[in-house]
Amino acid sequence: MFEQLDLTKLLLGRLSWDAIPFHDPILLGTFIVAATGSLAVMAALTYYRLWLPLWRDWITSIDHKRIGIMYIVLGLIMLLRGFADALMMRAQQSLSFGDNNGFLPPHHYDQIFTAHGVIMIFFVAMPLVTGLMNYVVPLQIGARDVAFPFLNNFSFWMTAFGSILVMVSLFVGEFAATGWLAYPPLSGIAGSPDVGVDYYIWSLQIAGVGTLLSGVNLIATIVKMRAPGMTLMKMPVFTWTALCTNVLIVASFPVLTAVLALLGMDRNLGTNFFTNDLGGNPMMYVNLIWIWGHPEVYILILPCFGVFSEVVSTFSSKRLFGYTSMVYATVVITILSYMVWLHHFFTMGSGASVNSFFGITTMIISIPTGAKIFNWLFTMYRGRIRFEVPMLWTIGFMITFVIGGMTGVLLAVPPADFVLHNSLFLIAHFHNVIIGGVVFGAMAGITYWFPKAMGYKLDAFWGKCSFWFWFVGFYLAFMPLYVLGLMGVTRRLSHFDDPSLQIWFQIAAVGALLIAMGIASFGVQLVVSYRRREQLRDVSGDPWDGRTLEWSTASPPPSYNFAFTPVVYDNDAWTDMKKQGYVRPLKGFQSIHMPKNTAAGFIIGALSAAMGFALVWQMWLLAGLGLVAVVAAIIVHTFNYQRDFHIPADEVVHTENQRTHLMAQYV
Repeated sequence: MFEQLDLTKLLLGRLSWDAIPFHDPILLGTFIVAATGSLAVMAALTYYRLWLPLWRDWITSIDHKRIGIMYIVLGLIMLLRGFADALMMRAQQSLSFGDNNGFLPPHHYDQIFTAHGVIMIFFVAMPLVTGLMNYVVPLQIGARDVAFPFLNNFSFWMTAFGSILVMVSLFVGEFAATGWLAYPPLSGIAGSPDVGVDYYIWSLQIAGVGTLLSGVNLIATIVKMRAPGMTLMKMPVFTWTALCTNVLIVASFPVLTAVLALLGMDRNLGTNFFTNDLGGNPMMYVNLIWIWGHPEVYILILPCFGVFSEVVSTFSSKRLFGYTSMVYATVVITILSYMVWLHHFFTMGSGASVNSFFGITTMIISIPTGAKIFNWLFTMYRGRIRFEVPMLWTIGFMITFVIGGMTGVLLAVPPADFVLHNSLFLIAHFHNVIIGGVVFGAMAGITYWFPKAMGYKLDAFWGKCSFWFWFVGFYLAFMPLYVLGLMGVTRRLSHFDDPSLQIWFQIAAVGALLIAMGIASFGVQLVVSYRRREQLRDVSGDPWDGRTLEWSTASPPPSYNFAFTPVVYDNDAWTDMKKQGYVRPLKGFQSIHMPKNTAAGFIIGALSAAMGFALVWQMWLLAGLGLVAVVAAIIVHTFNYQRDFHIPADEVVHTENQRTHLMAQYV
């Protein structure tokens, strides 16, 4: 006898009206604000007739420069969401003492600190550094694009739709309440029976595919597409750090994919990889997630080290001190980053021998990092230092990162870690290196290469305001957490009984407000700079007197980057060309073939997100249809051979001659 098929359950799975948070005024208000803002943006795009240019020139673009800019825009948008979570946490902790429970229920607070960590790492820091690498690396090595232009577009849209799936969890269902690494058994089906962990798994799986393919693409670009004469030891330091970063991505992200797949199988198929019974072991999850997680820290920081190297050299008007040692230090950090993961769980009971090994390797990795700091300082020594905004971010980084590094060495001592593990001291250390390194580095890179991308500089006054609000706000927000951590206050708590702690959380909340003013100042800087773009425009192609090859192109560069592929003789390529009296050719231009734009990346990314949403809610029919649609879209794109367009030689001549004329006027 056949049971009657429940079509509603087959189509909607676990999704029902109860998943919409009508009962939560905070989430409902957030949804109304977000919906209103989205409608306003769509109305503006419609009013100014921007939908077609947006689709034609950006959404379907395979130009590495536009994709790099879209990565950075995605990171900045998600920064607003991630930082809003941080503000709510700081406000909650500064209010909830004694009888006052604050304004966030405990379960909602748990979701907020989880979403904050996931968004800031995967959808703020990763897009910002990936965007900088996408934009700058082909220009620095003299290439017209990345090795696989369509794959670049596809990688971006997979990352973007992964972030959209996280944002959907804010209004449909809930997000994980497990912490940003989702340790079992809390993330198992018994500890988290709702859909929060499923949102976590599928958003990271979708975004992880994009990140992994981007890593493959950039490695192929750097290895195979360098300009003639650019040997490995003549590459700019930023390109070196990008190469090492993407090697780490390709080596570590498959581990993340595998461990999340195993966790998903535990939750949905009844396997027992990470349970306490039937042969499972939760500590295996912790090992695997940190085998990905610690290289991830260096995936984020290494490109920023490259940014600081470019900035220090440019604004000290000197060659980078110790180029060779910088390269070796970068490679050593890349290797050692895979040998320190266990310092994240010294307290698991591995024994003295294992803890000693990982403690020693953690201390050793500080040596090449310290060598970089000294190289930057020696580059500045007796240089003609200009305290422009990118240089301020760099100096702020060196001060802040050294403090974070010293606290990291302290945490590398297993006995000390037994005391400080899981305390606010650890939170302060992590933010010390990530904000002081990655955020300051991203801001330095955006400010430094903005005139290359847009053709005009960013307003210096508002840039300095943003820096000082960020710099002072960081110290007010996180130095109190070091104090609280040394007092034994543990992380992830939303309520405290001891009223003597409140003043420290209130100081931290003031610091968070100052950081909010820094973010707002950056927004004002963008608007003011756009309005004053004619006064801030620099047509020389080298507004900062940069010392690498990308400054030899127009600002912004044409779609083909270089009319003539440059020949490199020195690791300070553009400075060397200027010393040799480099003259841009005025004849001999040839037609250029470039790949066409395509909507396939956007479509496959959207279908993947739809399939992920269906899997979260166990809509098995829709998930199956989504999988079929994704495979079909990939096959259709595979057989689409019309993927290039022709730039006639006379158009290239016109563009290059026009730039020569502008430069002559400027000089």
